Formats: sequence, C-alpha cells, structure tokens
Amino acid sequence: MKKYLKFVKGNWLFTILSPVFVFLDVYFELQLPKVMAAIIDKYIPECAASGNLGPLMRQIGIMLLYSFLMLLCGFLAARCTAIASLGFTANMRCTLFNKIQDFSFENLDKFTESSLITRVITDTNMIQMVFQMVLNYFIRAPFTLVYAMWYAIGISRSLSKVFIVIIPAIVIVLTAMGVMVIPKFKTMLEKKDLLNKVLQENLLGIRVVKSFVREDKEREKFNESNNGLYKATMSAQRILMLNLPILMIIMFICMIITLWNGSITIYDSAGQALQIGQLNSFTSYISSVISSLMTVTMIFMTMMMARASIKRVNEVLDAVPTLTDKDADKTLTVENGSVEFRSVNFKYSKNAEKNVLENINLRINSGETVGVIGATGSAKTTLVSLIPRLYEATEGEVLVGGRNVKDYTFDNLRAGVSMVLQNNVLFSGTIKENLLWGNPDADDETIREACRIAQIDDFIENSSDGYDTVLGQGGVNVSGGQKQRICIARALLREPKVLILDDSTSAVDTETDAKIRDGLSSFLPGTTKIIIAQRISSVRHADKIVVLDDGKINAVGTHEELLENNEIYKEIYASQQKGVLAQ
Repeated sequence: MKKYLKFVKGNWLFTILSPVFVFLDVYFELQLPKVMAAIIDKYIPECAASGNLGPLMRQIGIMLLYSFLMLLCGFLAARCTAIASLGFTANMRCTLFNKIQDFSFENLDKFTESSLITRVITDTNMIQMVFQMVLNYFIRAPFTLVYAMWYAIGISRSLSKVFIVIIPAIVIVLTAMGVMVIPKFKTMLEKKDLLNKVLQENLLGIRVVKSFVREDKEREKFNESNNGLYKATMSAQRILMLNLPILMIIMFICMIITLWNGSITIYDSAGQALQIGQLNSFTSYISSVISSLMTVTMIFMTMMMARASIKRVNEVLDAVPTLTDKDADKTLTVENGSVEFRSVNFKYSKNAEKNVLENINLRINSGETVGVIGATGSAKTTLVSLIPRLYEATEGEVLVGGRNVKDYTFDNLRAGVSMVLQNNVLFSGTIKENLLWGNPDADDETIREACRIAQIDDFIENSSDGYDTVLGQGGVNVSGGQKQRICIARALLREPKVLILDDSTSAVDTETDAKIRDGLSSFLPGTTKIIIAQRISSVRHADKIVVLDDGKINAVGTHEELLENNEIYKEIYASQQKGVLAQ
C-alpha cells in the first residue's frame, strides 16, 4: 500500500471526499426502509382513521428528501472517485515510464517490449479498476452490511438468524472462486503479452511481410495467439459466470425463509411482535445485506484478477537499474576523445559461464580514426557499447578522456560520446525535429552542414517540404541508406569528442561511404572516430584497425600491417576482393 499511496499525490482531496460521500449516500439509502415501515404501519392507518393527510405527506416529503440527498451524494461520490482514480493511474503510468527510461540495456533485456506495453496500459487499467472499487464499493459494502444488519436485528432478532446461513455460504463461495480463478487470470495475462508481441512484430515488419508474401502465415500466427487468449479468458470467465447465479440462489433462499417466518410471526402475534411494514423494511435490509456481500465478492474477484497485474507492475517498479550515476561528479565533462580499455571482461549476466568480451586492452588516442572489424558475433557492438556506458564492464576499467566512465554522469558522458547504433531509429515528426535530437540549439546552417557531411542534404532539399518533411513512424517512408545518413547527421550535430559509427554505412554505396569518411575528417578533425564495419574499404584508411575474434582482440594495426601479418584480416580482405572482381 505504501508503494501505491504515492500515486495519489495531487488527488488527496478527492480521494478523501469520495468515501465521505459514499458514507452519506449509504446513510440516506438505509433511512428509506425505516420511513417506509412507519408509513405502512403508522401513518396510513392514522390517515385512514382521521382523514388527516398532513403527517403522511410529511413522511412522503422526508422520503423524497432522502432520495434526493442519496442521489446527490451518489453523484458526488462517483465524480470524486473518477477524478481520484484517473489521477492515480496517470501518476502510476508516469512513474512506470520514467522507471523504464532509467533502465539500462541489461534491465531492458529482461522485459520484452510487448510485455512493458501491456504492463503500462492493460495492467494499470486493471489496478485503476481496483482503486475505484476500493474508494467506492469497498467503503460502501461494509457500511451497508453493518448498518443494514444493525437495523434488521433491531426489527427482529429471530428473523436475523438468517444471517447465520448467508455469511458462511458466501465466504465458502468466495474462497472457492479465488482458489480456482487466480491461476487462470495469470495465464490470461501471459497470453495477452504474447498477442501484443505478435501484433507489434507484424505492424513493425509489415513491409517485410508483404514483400515475402507471408500474410497468410501472419494471419495464422495471430489467430493462434488470439484463440489462445480467447480460451484462457473463457476458462477464467466460466468460473466467474457461476458467481452471480450462486449468490442469487442464496439470496432467494434467504428471502423465502424471511418471508415465510415473518408471515408466520405476524399471523401468530396478530401484528404485536412484527408488523407488515416492519417485515417489508426487514426484507429491504436483508436485500441490502446480501447485495453488500455480493459486492464484497465482486471486489475480491476483481482483486484476484488484479493480483497478476499488480505483481507484473511491481516487477517494473521494483527493478533496480543496473547502471546508476548517483556517485558521479556532476561537474565533470569529457575533455578529449581518448579511449582506453584496461583488462576489460564483460558478460551480459552475472550467472553466465562465458565472457562475451575477454581481456580487452586497447588505447585510442584523441582524434584518431579507429576501425573495428570481425566476423558476425565477435562482440564488436558490445565493445563500443561500453564506451558510452550502455553496458558496464564486468571486470576492468573503461576510460574516456582519461577518466573512468563511472566518474561521469550519464548526461555528460553521452554528450561527449555520440553513437550511431546498428539499428537506426527515427521518430515520428519532421526530418528537422529528428535532427534536433542531436542538438536542440543547432541553427539551420549547422544542420545543413551536418547533412552535407552525411551526404543526405540533396535528398532532403529535393523532398517536397525539405527539412519539414514528415517522417512516418520509425522513418518507414525513407530508405535504409537515407535513414542511416539522417542518423549520422543527427550524431554530428552533438559535436562529440568521440563518434562511434556502428556499421552505420552498410546501406550506402562505396562512393557515398567514402565521401562521408572524407567529410568526417574535415567536419570534426579533433574528434575520435570509431567505425565498426563489415567492409574493409570503410576502415582501410583508419589510423589503426582492431580485429576482434570471439570477444578477444586478435590484432591491432594499420591496413598494410594487418594484410601482412594477420590471417583473419587477410581472409576477410581476400573474400571481399573476390566479390569485387566477380562484380
């Protein structure tokens, strides 16, 4: 509860007022049977005997007043509950989103994207429903139960023995339902995660689906997931469907017992022990007691459904970011582009048996251009990801600008180290808005210069709206090469001390690739440039080239030195030269 109380922030007034209005609503509602009993047993006979309508009309007026006040308090309670619950859920979603933003890559590897989306939207909606029920029905039901039983016992102790039947029966039903339904709702949410994953993958890769004519396969996969969710939901709902009929049967049995015994009592005592109006009032209170018990049952059913959602949300809230900068020097900035790896080992999980990177010792001087090459899976991306601290070395040290990367805040480190990732990501909006991610304060001339270096200026200027051309989600309306070059321009606008290009020109031709390399030399002459590439032509002019093999540095040298001394490099070069000659 302490964990979730903080989400009430900013809505405490409505959270407090809601149960107050609920209490008043229940109070006025439970006064109506008492007034009705008095009208039937006292005021109607008196009016019939004397012909004086005044007292009877006053009682009717009181009933109307109670009804109006009940309606008003019910409306105010519903309004306060709605405002409080919506604010509660908004705060919870913001907290979840902010927590996800603080996650390291290691944290994100533990959650799928579809699962996080389900937790932030579907699971929070379920928790919101519980919060609403707690504010409204969870307050209403106990008040109604206590007051209705109190009034009913006051009318007839003997008839009130029916409660001995009601309460144990409903507790048994509630317990049985809970034991059966909780595991089924957990399964249902897992199926919903899977459906979201299938849908998300299909929408993101719809062009690939169409190009390979795999629509039927995707329909089959979606239908399988959809049917799985349907069956899991129906399995849980079949149990819940029994809830209301069973409780209604209990209620009808209680009403029959009450009316039977009440009628006998009235007849045997000639109205002295119990009157007709009192029996009518008693049955109303019995109905209120049973309704409140049914409401409690519904609340517990909803809570059982929400248990899985609460657990899943807690997994995100309780996750501790594996990387923090709380001990960093906030004033420290990256002064130069030197990079050094000192006896670095790395593995994605502490429990992993094998290191992904092992015994990495490498020094890169400020302003150097360094190529990184190696077979697929040789951990090239993982190596450079340690520099901006997207991952953290398991052992050893990574230094940037002569200081351990842990000494910098994330903001200051990543302001000095700009990385163009292997998977290029653009966001919905205009080209200019995407470019300004690199530097929100960049002027138009600086933007155009960065685009010229990235060899994307002609494409942008020839577009219908130039830099204001709207990109689709993820940049779906530009080609892979254009997307890469926009991302390079975005990174250049940061004017970093270290620029990392992770296979960022794989989708451009060799001529354009060469122009980009030449432009980088002139645009950022003092910047350290680390280029991961599959093509030797992209790194052959680098000051030095690092050859990685299975997470280890196999060799470091210039193009000429490696061609002479390194078998892996010679093999890669030979295979690429054959490809060139074949063309």
